[in-house]
Amino acid sequence: MKAPIVLIGIGELGGEFARGFLRCGHPVYPITRQTALFDAADQIPTPGLVLITVQESELDGILKDLPKSWRDKVGLVQNELLPRHWQQHGIDNPTVAVVWFEKKPGMALTNILYTPVYGPHADELIHALEAIDIPTRLLEDEPQLVYQLLRKSLYIMTVNICGLSCGGTVGELWMRHRGLVREVALEAIGILEWLSGQELPAEKLIAGMVEGIEDCPDRKCLGRSARFRLDRALHYAKEAGLETPRLDDIYRQVKQAKP
Repeated sequence: MKAPIVLIGIGELGGEFARGFLRCGHPVYPITRQTALFDAADQIPTPGLVLITVQESELDGILKDLPKSWRDKVGLVQNELLPRHWQQHGIDNPTVAVVWFEKKPGMALTNILYTPVYGPHADELIHALEAIDIPTRLLEDEPQLVYQLLRKSLYIMTVNICGLSCGGTVGELWMRHRGLVREVALEAIGILEWLSGQELPAEKLIAGMVEGIEDCPDRKCLGRSARFRLDRALHYAKEAGLETPRLDDIYRQVKQAKP
């Protein structure tokens, strides 16, 4: 029997990964909020992978409490993920999938671009994704991973925050509000530069973001986390001392629109 997979977080995304691992012959052990991590680690001391599929807001708490025996088997799939999120918890070399597919309750899975994967257990993740017909690609090195993480972060921040202002689909957003998109994207890149501690290739990242928009133009701009993304971006900008006039303007629009 193949090595067991521990899955922390059993939402729509986690369910798709579970389906892929099961098709590859891996036993899958789900960890819910009611499960004590250290008790689970005692029962499953040597998993093949510990895939964490919780939301961004929950990731820090999970990594902080992760049992020592699991820390070299970590897999991450969150949006707005950067190396700082795992490095601050002493996790040096996780396996990361930059997820571009989407699964919502009651809706079929939607692929946007391909899902790049990098890390010591990339093969297991790639085989699971291929088993459920998700296009994927193995990255060659960490700089490629960082670029892909930044590109996805820029995409999700920009379309969600712009969606708070004008709604609609990402294709409509890019067609009708291109100036707004560029302004929000450039302010988001400033925040990402501060978070990553490096100067970023703005036009290359924007072009990469547009690839995602054009690949699936009918995707809605707004997600359930859009307001949280705006609040988080403004929090980072304030901490970094960055001016974000367009984000500030959208924040005012949102506040005025609330009943």
